[in-house]
Amino acid sequence: MKALVLVSGGVDSTTCLGMAVEKYGRENVIALSIFYGQKHEKEMEASQKVAAWYQVEHLYLDLEKIFQYSDCSLLSHSDQEIPEESYAEQLKKTDGSPVSTYVPFRNGLFLSSAASIALSKGCSVIYYGAHSDDAAGNAYPDCSDAFNQAMGQAVYIGSGNQLTIEAPFVTWTKAEVVKKGLEIGVPYELTWSCYEGGEKPCGKCGTCIDRAQAFALNGVADPAL
Repeated sequence: MKALVLVSGGVDSTTCLGMAVEKYGRENVIALSIFYGQKHEKEMEASQKVAAWYQVEHLYLDLEKIFQYSDCSLLSHSDQEIPEESYAEQLKKTDGSPVSTYVPFRNGLFLSSAASIALSKGCSVIYYGAHSDDAAGNAYPDCSDAFNQAMGQAVYIGSGNQLTIEAPFVTWTKAEVVKKGLEIGVPYELTWSCYEGGEKPCGKCGTCIDRAQAFALNGVADPAL
C-alpha cells in the first residue's frame, strides 16, 4: 500500500508525513508540495528539507494561476497586509466569514489535484494535516471535519473506490498534533509556519501565534526558533 502526503513544510503536514512513513515505510510514501502563489518560498524550501530528511519521493505542483483572481493576503499579487493577531481576534471582525488568510477552496483544489496524482502513482490513500484549531469559528472552513468527510466521499466515489483521504488531526488541536510529532521524532527544526518570508518567523501572524502556543502547551521550546 502506498500513501501520498500533502506536505507544506509546516508542523501539521510534516507530522502527517512522519506518521505515514512510520506506518507504510518511506519507500511507500510520496510527498506532494503545492505552490499556490504565496508571498515567499520558505514553505517550499522547508518541504524540500523535510522530504529529504524522511528520504521519500518528492513531487511539486504549481497551482498559482488558479488563485490569480483572489485578493487573499497570503498571495504575492495581493496588496493586503497579513494580520498580526490571533485567529480568534480576526474572527471577531469577519462576521462569520473566513479570515483574510483563507485561500479560496485551497484544500479542495489541493486534494482534487492530489487525487489525480495519487491514482497515477499507484497510491491508495492521501494524507493531509487539517486540524480543528484551523476550522474553529469558520476561520478555514476547508479544514473542518464536515469538509473532510465530503471530500473523502467524493474522492472515494470519483476514483472508483480506489482512493481514500486520511486527515488524522481533523478533530485534534494543534497542541495534540505537536504532542504526537514529538513522540515519533518529527524534525520540527526543519519546518516553517510563518506567513511572512523573513529571516526568522515574525511571531505575530495567526499561524506563528498558534504554533508558539502548541509547543508551549507541550512544555518544550520550538526547535525552529
